[in-house]
Amino acid sequence: MIAPTSELGSETLDRDASIPLYLQLAGLLRNRIERGEWRAGQKIPSENELNRLYGVSRMTARQVLAQLVNENLLFRVQGKGTFVAHPKISTRSPAYKGIREQLEGMGYAVATKVLADALVLADDPVARALRIPVGERVHEIRRLRLLADDEPISLHTSYVPERLAPTLHGLVDRQLCVILEDDYGLRMSKVTESLESTLPNAQEAKVLQIRRNTPLLLLTHEITDQDGRLFEFSRILFRGDKLRLQFHYDL
Repeated sequence: MIAPTSELGSETLDRDASIPLYLQLAGLLRNRIERGEWRAGQKIPSENELNRLYGVSRMTARQVLAQLVNENLLFRVQGKGTFVAHPKISTRSPAYKGIREQLEGMGYAVATKVLADALVLADDPVARALRIPVGERVHEIRRLRLLADDEPISLHTSYVPERLAPTLHGLVDRQLCVILEDDYGLRMSKVTESLESTLPNAQEAKVLQIRRNTPLLLLTHEITDQDGRLFEFSRILFRGDKLRLQFHYDL
């Protein structure tokens, strides 16, 4: 539902101020979102309606909406209009603390689906990442993280050499890092990470319930234990429309 015209008209722009009109209007709309007057998923006034309500040009209205879309406060649906975006959840790298543990600590109910749990022969990319010979047996574990409403937020694919961890049990209820440390003494000592944007392939898009052109955050990490053994290589796809990764360093 679009906010009533009378409510919007109560806010005016100062045409004599040094602040450009588009910044003033962006501030007014941003405040409505941040105060919760416009809820996530709610349709907001169109460019023509903003032009009529605030006396700005359609170009100015378009510039304001584009700015708020870039700030991830709004999103557009072709042929339907502009809507208030759902706020992103800020998390830290799983190397710091598991995604599930972080989200549960924020009060979110998180579910895990194990999509694959098999012993496979390491191909060249996995062998190079784990510094093992091609063809060595490794666990391939693929898990999907979902919020309480069954909305997928991340897809985790991990590889662990079988010789370091012969069996892995409890992947639904326990985090992989906990299993490796508690059952096999493989405690995280060093982590090498890389982060980049990517697009999903057909299978990933289906699992994450997104379009093929939806941007994702791809985090890869290689984990070494206290004895210098590289024991895990993971490739994690995060929905960029749902999660934000934060990094903190003490210098």
